Amino acid sequence: MAFMYRSLLRSGIVNSSKRNYLSKFSASSSSSAYDWLSRSFSDGASSEYSTEKSSSASYHLSGGPSYMRGAVFWGDPTKPIQIEDLQIPRPKAGELLIKTKACGVCHSDLHVLKGELPFASPCVIGHEITGEVVEHGPLTESAIKNRFPIGARVVGAFIMPCGSCFFCSRGQDDLCEPFFTYNRAKGTLYDGETRKPVYMYSMGGLADYCVVPAHGLTILPTTLPYTESAILGCAVFTAYGAMAHAAEVRPGDSVAVIGIGGVGSSCLQIARAFGASEIIAVDVQPDKLLKATALGATHTVNARKEDVVEKIREITGGKGVDIAVEALGKSQTFSQCALSVRPGGKAVMIGLAKAGSVGEVDINHLVRRQVKVIGSYGARARQDLPKLIRLAESGIFNLNTAVSQICKFEEAGQAFQDLDKGKIVGRAVVEIMCKQLALMWQRQHKTYPR
Repeated sequence: MAFMYRSLLRSGIVNSSKRNYLSKFSASSSSSAYDWLSRSFSDGASSEYSTEKSSSASYHLSGGPSYMRGAVFWGDPTKPIQIEDLQIPRPKAGELLIKTKACGVCHSDLHVLKGELPFASPCVIGHEITGEVVEHGPLTESAIKNRFPIGARVVGAFIMPCGSCFFCSRGQDDLCEPFFTYNRAKGTLYDGETRKPVYMYSMGGLADYCVVPAHGLTILPTTLPYTESAILGCAVFTAYGAMAHAAEVRPGDSVAVIGIGGVGSSCLQIARAFGASEIIAVDVQPDKLLKATALGATHTVNARKEDVVEKIREITGGKGVDIAVEALGKSQTFSQCALSVRPGGKAVMIGLAKAGSVGEVDINHLVRRQVKVIGSYGARARQDLPKLIRLAESGIFNLNTAVSQICKFEEAGQAFQDLDKGKIVGRAVVEIMCKQLALMWQRQHKTYPR
């Protein structure tokens, strides 16, 4: 699954279906300030962006480019994702334009790319980011501008709360109605419009720039690097939501985590931070189980060689764990999770599955043993994202250990291919550093931004 540079409107390269789509998308947009047309990158060495004169309707950053790279999925699981040349998006009230520095490689994106999770297309994927604030949307409140001034370093959560719906007003940002109604169902932000010329999976973070509602951001201190900190917005964010809100882990609890990928491995660190006494890591790959011990696991179970439920009961003296977490999204592991907890325990399901997948549970076991089965999608951005920053800054959550692979923007397609094959132990992160802007930054600061 390799990335390809291509111009959307270059004669002889773009097929008619793409051209027709962009025309329809442009015609349906309520904003006339955009030129939704894309153009090719310059082949010259002097600048990453072409210096050709843009349309008068084109939007330019002050002193910067008007076009950007974006990783676009065109809706066909058999075709590679492509780096396209897109108009830089414009934020609206309460939103910020972010110059993206890094974006994590997550299995949720992979589900979309494989056609397992229905999503509007074409779309820009990527939903756990760090970056720099470069613009505030018109009519944005002064409190937001003061909190996130131009130049501020930020990290973004994949659940971007509106801040005012029924659930957000109750502090349940993870259930934000507009997020699910508009972004997850339609690929837009909460006015029903996308900010890019294609749809957005969360903020569409695999791009040079993205627009994020302010409530989905928090400040990233200079003590933390851009690259590794990107995983705070999803892998760590999802793990924290499961452990803090769904499982409510307490000191001394026994915890089993089934599926030690980016999210599952983060669950191990969060469980350790919360004081769990026994932390059991379950996977089929020996390298992931080996790394799990460095992340806090006190025991490991190779599901290829051992019966998972029996082994967990053996480790816990026959009872089962207080909390089991399923982080893979498979019917078999769903059942294993429910059967691994003690009477009165909690089975927390956080792994997304192919649309229509069904997990079976023994009803009598559930009823008689008072097992609680709980779904958890993520944490709460306004309350929890600053806490994750503090955990990482203090070293309680080790970002360097959690991130196992760093790649360039052009290598992101290969990273998703590696993820699909189970080759990534932990989390991969894509560095998105625009050469033109990075060189400007380097000349100004006599260094290179991390």
